[in-house]
Amino acid sequence: MSTARPVPQPARVTTRLTPDLGQNIRWASTNSGAPIATNTTERIQRLRELMQSPQYGVTAFVIPSEDAHQSEYVAECDERRAYISGFTGSAGVAIVSLDSAALFTDGRYFLQASQQLDSNWTLMKFGLPDVPTWQEYLVKNLPAGSRIGIDPLAFTASDANKLEKELSKVGSSLVSVPNLIDLIWSDRPSRPARPLMTLSTTTTGKSHLTKIQELRRALAAKKDVAGCVVSGLDEIAWLFNMRGSDVHCNPVFFAYAIITPNDVQLYLQQESISKAVKDHLGSAVQIKPYDAIYEDLKTLSETLQGTRQKILLGTRSNLALSVALGKGKVVEGRSPVTDAKAIKNETELNGMRRCHLRDAAAVINYFAWLEEELTKGRTLDEADGAERLQRFRAEQSGFVGPSFDTISSTGPNGAIIHYKPEKPTAARIDSSLVYLCDSGAQYLDGTTDITRTLHFQTPTAHEKRCFTRVLQGHIAIDSTIFPQGTTGYLLDILSRRALWSDGLDFRHGTGHGVGAFLNVHEGPQGCGPRPAYNEVALVPGMTLTNEPGYYEDGQFGIRIENVLVVRKVETRHQFGGKEYYGFEHITFVPIQSKMIERSLLSQAEVDWINRYHAECLEKVTPYMEKDSPGLRWLQREAIAI
Repeated sequence: MSTARPVPQPARVTTRLTPDLGQNIRWASTNSGAPIATNTTERIQRLRELMQSPQYGVTAFVIPSEDAHQSEYVAECDERRAYISGFTGSAGVAIVSLDSAALFTDGRYFLQASQQLDSNWTLMKFGLPDVPTWQEYLVKNLPAGSRIGIDPLAFTASDANKLEKELSKVGSSLVSVPNLIDLIWSDRPSRPARPLMTLSTTTTGKSHLTKIQELRRALAAKKDVAGCVVSGLDEIAWLFNMRGSDVHCNPVFFAYAIITPNDVQLYLQQESISKAVKDHLGSAVQIKPYDAIYEDLKTLSETLQGTRQKILLGTRSNLALSVALGKGKVVEGRSPVTDAKAIKNETELNGMRRCHLRDAAAVINYFAWLEEELTKGRTLDEADGAERLQRFRAEQSGFVGPSFDTISSTGPNGAIIHYKPEKPTAARIDSSLVYLCDSGAQYLDGTTDITRTLHFQTPTAHEKRCFTRVLQGHIAIDSTIFPQGTTGYLLDILSRRALWSDGLDFRHGTGHGVGAFLNVHEGPQGCGPRPAYNEVALVPGMTLTNEPGYYEDGQFGIRIENVLVVRKVETRHQFGGKEYYGFEHITFVPIQSKMIERSLLSQAEVDWINRYHAECLEKVTPYMEKDSPGLRWLQREAIAI
């Protein structure tokens, strides 16, 4: 996911929230828009000198992508893996030993990583045959008796414990050290502490006090649990009905919280606290300094000595939090806040529905503008497109900023799944090539994420066939009905069946949850081949993207993405006394008909497309200007096939 520089935010937003959701680390690229490698020789040399120093004495140092809150997208000051390796994708683990450096990432980033890593690095394509996990690499590829250094703030307790057990089998050990990257990163940005905004129940549907009461009831139902630590930034933002802008494109802020039956402690950076925040939280919430949580957990643990009571730490909590509480006073489990946040109430769902209609108008206006400009022969690059799309979104009410960096990609760049165009080297948008645009926005009433793949001239027969196979997978997910208890792991095959019939596939999940004016990637639900997606059943109120794709390196990328809401459906029978569920799509932008090979479609699939286009026309027309290019584009593209 990528974008150009964000346009200035509308005055109606800047008065309420510092709009720095568009900050990001820049990356170099070639004239074709493809990224080029960063020279990491000096950085690795300085790191190895530190590793060998008597103070630390480690054989290898592990640098994950996450921050102390296990965030997927992190602030610039926490982009340590990007700094040491040059690879800027959102997922990956770097391992630097005294004589080697390896970067592990998944299929979304194989192409990008191969272009961004210099000769110091070996790319380990996780998920391919004979490629070890990074944990296996530490055990099998490093000498027995190695000391593996980690920053306890950047690892979960469960991951660290599992790794330590495996390392012990070969006589190696896990060593907690300060983050060595911070010690060599001379111009590391400071941690942001931007002003916070508060949300009313007209947006959230529940007050923060009600949410805390519900959390306490959930904790009371667990045996010997005296409270919990909330460390996920999106969990804290949701629980306390506040938003921030400390992390690029994610309306969150740096904080921790401790919830017990009698106390609520919220740990914030002092610079971000205002009178409005204090008034919003009220006397029931005690505000403390951000870094004070570790000492407070030690004190809390001492008060529990001699009892069977423990503190619940979410499975994504960092190792340092667990160490502060001490062994015997921690119980690990999925955070109940994560589960509660994932199931949207009607107020949140209605906000999501409304903002998706406004967002559809912006995206349609952009596609109409882009088509018109290219037809006139104007030269535009991918970054120009991303900037113009954001300007169209900024015209919509409630717009705050992008929900991720816009992927505006032409031809071969579309095959880089999370591509990031930047001026002055972004590629020119070529009307004779496939154009993939994956983008989204944060609005005060919801979060959007949409992908459309277009062609502005005549697609080849192969491109149309690939596109249609992707579309068939998209329709299969959208149309399915499934029994209570079904997971996204079980549904994933539906998005791939048509592609598999042609011997094609894609190396990413079919879908992820989406927050309500929160992170565009939200768990615990998802749809994909990862075993974790089999742990959580889909239930009404959850959101899920539907985004199968297909990518040919050096040629093109195809993806079609809508946001769905899980809903209850009425069926003729209810086998086993179970409820049955389906999906409601809330994204309404036509799917380009010139890219469809109709002969591959069943009548049911043709009917789905025609119904969907009729919905787009009906629902989005009221948001379009009369006689505008956008309205004409909508009317043309929404015709029956």
